[in-house]
Amino acid sequence: MTQDFHTYREIRQQPRVWRKAYDIIRARKSEIQNFLNENLDKDFTIVLTGAGTSAYIGDALEPALSRVRRSVRAIATTDIITDPGLYFDENSKVLLVSFARSGNSPESVGAVKAVEKTAGKVAHVFITCNENGELAKMKGSNILTILLPPETNDVSLAMTSSYSTMLIVCSMIARIDNIEEDKESIDLLSDKVEAAMEYYESKIQEIADRNFTRAIFLGSGPLKGVAEESRLKLQELTDGAVMCAYDSFLGFRHGPKALVNPNSMLVYLLSNKPDIQRYELDLIRQIKSNNNVKASVVVCQQKPAALEADCYDLCVEIGLPNSVADYYACVSYIFVGQLLGFFKSIATGLSPDSPSVSGNISRVVEGVTLYL
Repeated sequence: MTQDFHTYREIRQQPRVWRKAYDIIRARKSEIQNFLNENLDKDFTIVLTGAGTSAYIGDALEPALSRVRRSVRAIATTDIITDPGLYFDENSKVLLVSFARSGNSPESVGAVKAVEKTAGKVAHVFITCNENGELAKMKGSNILTILLPPETNDVSLAMTSSYSTMLIVCSMIARIDNIEEDKESIDLLSDKVEAAMEYYESKIQEIADRNFTRAIFLGSGPLKGVAEESRLKLQELTDGAVMCAYDSFLGFRHGPKALVNPNSMLVYLLSNKPDIQRYELDLIRQIKSNNNVKASVVVCQQKPAALEADCYDLCVEIGLPNSVADYYACVSYIFVGQLLGFFKSIATGLSPDSPSVSGNISRVVEGVTLYL
């Protein structure tokens, strides 16, 4: 039974957990405002960091939050640690936002120390799911620690509810002055995703049962970052049996489209902006015209009238209105990649909770020596 797996329960719990996370941030509004007022001025650059899935949160949020604050960069901890001087110097003023499910991977604390050593002025926001992790134990007047609901500390190997909740919470912090008015967006997001997961689950399973050996996820802007994480979910939950890639719609034309073959599944994460959709629909039509693939999946807020029915095998309509901004709406797409990975893992004879028969990946990365 699917309910027997932690991975399944952690995917399905996400809308409920997002509501709980909102309540946590709303209750700490004054504390968060005071910290940001004391530790963040117009000369600071906000750096979003993490490793693996936690890094991909930043990749989605960098373009999404650029409308809120221009000086936002996503830099993985794995890049910071290897060469911090490439990104920071004694003149750097940095608010380092660290995402970490466990907070125990070597890079989590290592990146904090590397930035402290290299940058001129540093403040930290730790967004983590584990109150007992090494990151959560770090204290200081320049540190704000945000602990998420304990159920976000996913038991399974793959990060699911941890990813989406950390992403949403970072957006809430960026919008802390308007947190009350954002409740409507969080409620809409939770309601629509909960309903969509219920309605489309069996349809997604049918796609996952098809005999594809490679998958390609495409998205524009923030959804390119969500495509990046979706790609990882399917690849790690199948222990690499399905090789996966991601790109932007326009970027995919410039060489990576060579990946498409008859054993491929294409997943298109459509923007809700009509001017962007024009480019996306052109590529979908071109691939339909030129290629035979195992499956094509469209994920959108509302199905575009111009999208022909023969261009997809499944269209997942989430149904969020355009009033829900990108920094919240982008996370509504992730459940499709998560469920594809979960059901494909079962279809390939693996356990979704611990799919790595090869032993190449583990829940917390081990074996990294830090040279700081």
